Amino acid sequence: MKRSGILHPELAFRIASCGHGDLVCIADAGLPIPPETPRIDLAYALGQPGFFSVLEAILPELAIEGAVWAEEALAKSPMLAGRLETLFQQTPHERIPHEEFKKLLPDVRFVVRTGECTPYANVLLRCAVPF
Repeated sequence: MKRSGILHPELAFRIASCGHGDLVCIADAGLPIPPETPRIDLAYALGQPGFFSVLEAILPELAIEGAVWAEEALAKSPMLAGRLETLFQQTPHERIPHEEFKKLLPDVRFVVRTGECTPYANVLLRCAVPF
């Protein structure tokens, strides 16, 4: 049995399958995920699991070269936006309109859906090479 890191078998497999440049999305409960996009649904109740608990469990598992989130988070969810800014202060990141964010979803390797209900609690992670 695995003793640390991501224990969810499908999530661990998908993370291990990522390559340089792949996009991974950590999403709130309401993000419209295209039907053809692979989804790992961790939501089991409204708010559970939370966006940051999932994101912070996944980040040590991936080499990240960039992050993207919706610019609307600054106005609608300033605490969320501030925490993302802090979390990615050493990583190149950008904020784009939410409509543009949603247009990128068909290109992601997979989406991890959380139970988060905070508006715009979504982030795209661009995988890097760990060397």
